[in-house]
Amino acid sequence: MTTTSDSAARAVRKIRTGGLLLVLLATATHPAQAGAVLDRIRQSGRIVIAHRESSVPFSYVDANGKPVGYAIDLCLRVAETVRRKLEMRALVPEFVAVTPATRIAAVVDGKADLECGSTTNNAERRQKVAFTIPHYITGTRYLVRSGSPIVDLAMFEGRKLVSTKGATPLKAIREANDDRLLHIDILEVPDNAKAVEMVESGTADGFAMDDVQLYGLISGRPEPGKLKVVGKFLTIEALAIMMSKDDAEFKHVVDEEMRRLIYSGEAQTIYERWFNEAIPPKNRVLGVPMNYLLKDSWRYPTDWVPN
Repeated sequence: MTTTSDSAARAVRKIRTGGLLLVLLATATHPAQAGAVLDRIRQSGRIVIAHRESSVPFSYVDANGKPVGYAIDLCLRVAETVRRKLEMRALVPEFVAVTPATRIAAVVDGKADLECGSTTNNAERRQKVAFTIPHYITGTRYLVRSGSPIVDLAMFEGRKLVSTKGATPLKAIREANDDRLLHIDILEVPDNAKAVEMVESGTADGFAMDDVQLYGLISGRPEPGKLKVVGKFLTIEALAIMMSKDDAEFKHVVDEEMRRLIYSGEAQTIYERWFNEAIPPKNRVLGVPMNYLLKDSWRYPTDWVPN
């Protein structure tokens, strides 16, 4: 038997559910500051691409100071798609250098439309910015001198381990250091180049960073044989192009172009160009085949990541 109170309770639930649905639909249809990025691009006639200076092979500068790299090439494809979307005769890419410590602020403050580097998509960052489909999946390992006996994080106990300010490996090694009571002396530097120099000079015993970046950094050194990458993955990280949260339409354009690049095979061609062919400035080959994590993720391309 249905009572009046039961009917009233069901009515309240329907109202709440209906109200929530309306809120969700309104949010999806009218996101905060919808069109903010596309409007800025249309009005200025330029798209601002934030790049790194030493994140080989993703985003760095060549011998002439020109931004180049795997992520840069992907972003230039996106820029062309934006030009067509806005029906502009020309769209000028403008580059601005960022560091791990400044890259998020550059996007949040509207100083960059795309951040094209080696930035990890994680829950903490998604509170401030948005990410597209990952272009690489990697994890934290350690750069050491070739004669070093260190093969894992625990062997840094009582030693100096450096990482870059604002990078996810820095947080991970701090947490592991505290949890395992390793008493590692953890150092911060503003960029990857400085961290490598510290390892080479003996100022630091190791450098914690995404392993693919470490291989890239080794390839650019005058004597690459003096350095090596060691250790098991401390983290698993999905790297992706970063953009503003305030323009759902812009994000949709970026996501769709990334999917097109992946399904058409162009993304894999761009990958091969930067990971398995000679690249500037030393014209050396990294020799890093696409790993199974990235291959699997590209079977069903999505911006969703489990962290």
